[in-house]
Amino acid sequence: MNDLTALRLAQAPHTLTRGLVLLFAFCCGAIVANLYYAQPIVELIAPSVGLSAQSASLIVSLTQIGYAAGLLLLVPLADLVENRKLMIGTAIIAAAGLLAAGLSSEPNLFLALSLLIGFSSVSVQMLIPLAAHLAPEESRGRVVGNIMGGLLLGILLARPLSSLVADHFGWRMVFIAAALLMLAIILVIALTIPSRTPTHKATYGQLMGSLLTLLRSQPVLRQRAFYQGLVFASFSLFWTVAPIELARHHGLSQTQIALFALVGAIGAFAAPMAGRLADAGHTRKASIVALLVASLSFLIGWGGVGYSVIGLALTGIFLDFAAQMNMVLGQREVYALDPASRARLNALYMTSIFIGGAIGSALGSPLYEALGWPAIVMAGAALPAIALVALLLGGRGR
Repeated sequence: MNDLTALRLAQAPHTLTRGLVLLFAFCCGAIVANLYYAQPIVELIAPSVGLSAQSASLIVSLTQIGYAAGLLLLVPLADLVENRKLMIGTAIIAAAGLLAAGLSSEPNLFLALSLLIGFSSVSVQMLIPLAAHLAPEESRGRVVGNIMGGLLLGILLARPLSSLVADHFGWRMVFIAAALLMLAIILVIALTIPSRTPTHKATYGQLMGSLLTLLRSQPVLRQRAFYQGLVFASFSLFWTVAPIELARHHGLSQTQIALFALVGAIGAFAAPMAGRLADAGHTRKASIVALLVASLSFLIGWGGVGYSVIGLALTGIFLDFAAQMNMVLGQREVYALDPASRARLNALYMTSIFIGGAIGSALGSPLYEALGWPAIVMAGAALPAIALVALLLGGRGR
């Protein structure tokens, strides 16, 4: 009986149903949204909790810093401890942080809670490697692509939903509702997500040390992280500055900007497509297309149509499509490198991507204020173009 049980466990990759994939996608989208709720409403939050206008951006920055720290310090544990318990534990902390943030009226406490929310929202990056582990090899790219579609929807819908809820019910309700959603996610994880105890044995210190070893020994990881880091920098650059451009030069209200952000959700359809292309062995060709589209999407914003809301919307759609496609193509390759190290590989891959995103966001406002929208177009087009040149000259797809 024990041998039979072991055999069934060994065949676990073939037990990932379509319903479970949809649950993974929903959970990923709901969890990652925690990072983006505050972005469009910092000007409402800051005076309410006693933060100055100059310090308001710290809310977003600390959330991203916390997420990067969680990627490096928590996500690798998924290669060491039972995955479901780890995800439930981090989700409980996230729910508590969101609820406390919704009730907070003290500036330093709110900033600390922003850091905690980012740090504890990394269970999404444990779910994706778990799905890759459960999926059969021949459909792993499609499964990861479908789940990444849910994640991108979470990113893109968080901003407009946050704006709309804040407009009608106040900014505190955004965080309270997010906390209640996290409680529902905890229940879903506890009842539906399969248990997985990794076979890898090491101390936490050894686990952290192995990150450098993986980074040095896996050129594909370095290449894909570099490509997607540049694309995500371009993505963050656009979505940081586009709302300012829409408000200043097109007269859109906060609610109208929230509705504009919904156009990016169309890009989520790229994820399943990318997964199927990767499964079929077209990773390199699809990567070239994704990087080319990402670069050219900004050129729509160069001419006359680019200075219309429609032109900006088209840039957003094509850029989101390309960013999502390249993300999934990279994940498919990275997850194939070493099944026993998927959580750590994912942590390194995603950390580099969010570093790129942070750089893009940081460049956005000063570049826009100094040189205007044309500078955003040139910088946004150049970043994925650099990745495309690197791909064509160097790292060939597996």
